[in-house]
Amino acid sequence: MDFMNKTVIITGAANGIGEEIARAFGSKGATVVLGDIDQMSGDDVVSAIEEDGGMAYFYKTDVQEEEDVKRLIRKAVEHTGRVDILVNNAGIMIRKPLSELSLEEWDRVNHTNLRSVFLCSKEAVREMKKNEKGGSIVNISSTRSLMSEPDTESYAATKGGINALTHALAISLGPEQITVNAVSPGWIETGNYHELSPDDHAQHPSGRVGKPSDIARAVLFLTHPDNDFITGENVVIDGGMTRKMIYEEEED
Repeated sequence: MDFMNKTVIITGAANGIGEEIARAFGSKGATVVLGDIDQMSGDDVVSAIEEDGGMAYFYKTDVQEEEDVKRLIRKAVEHTGRVDILVNNAGIMIRKPLSELSLEEWDRVNHTNLRSVFLCSKEAVREMKKNEKGGSIVNISSTRSLMSEPDTESYAATKGGINALTHALAISLGPEQITVNAVSPGWIETGNYHELSPDDHAQHPSGRVGKPSDIARAVLFLTHPDNDFITGENVVIDGGMTRKMIYEEEED
């Protein structure tokens, strides 16, 4: 897939899945603009992309803050004159029992995970509308929007909101030739993959735990102009786990 002459903005791009998405776009010829609060790691990602022959810029960005988001989009336009693709990847989780979760913590998760999608999309779309063929937005959701573990209310609520916002944006922005899709990762190991146990892998119908590259490839696919018939979708990438019935077997 060729993304030459395309400008891609990725939030939460200094580590993990966001970093892998940034590297993937950089390797395909796009100009990549990274936004994250982690300056040091963000600079390292830019250096890695440039060493591989790509072009990238990093701007310290708190996606909770409207002015930071506006600056991120403005800087992208200053570099290339356009915005073609936005990947809303930034997100945090605060895992606490409901009775211990403060309103401040609830708001922090909501503002980082969900409000940021609204703010970034709103500003990026202003520029995408100027393009002859619109653009593309991908929101990184989660399988936790579909199923839950205990003490994840704030995170699950934001990811469910992302899914709903995705299809609403797809309908509103369709006339502007802007596609909007979500990707819901399952277990994507961003640490030491080689330290995972055989049981970790075996529980997945696919036979393995996911990697950030699995998500990056999906994002490239969804944002390629050839795939502009796909919009409003939530693509679950979890090795089949959300399709797996799990019952405890009775012992004889």
